[in-house]
Amino acid sequence: MKILGIVLIVVGLFGLAFGGITWTHREKVVDLGAVEVTHDKHERMPLPPIAGGVAVIVGITVLLAGRRGMA
Repeated sequence: MKILGIVLIVVGLFGLAFGGITWTHREKVVDLGAVEVTHDKHERMPLPPIAGGVAVIVGITVLLAGRRGMA
């Protein structure tokens, strides 16, 4: 449970700081033997700030519940 809480907190803080996850992949547009034309395509998975805040709160709750259960 401790790992889950930490992961939720990190993902929530990342979402609050950056607003989502962005990645780039190369897409082949034209392939004519020795000539190849590619295009870098940027994609984004947005994470609303409310979801980031909820993830942080749930992560803290999971950490505190796990600590209380061990005592």
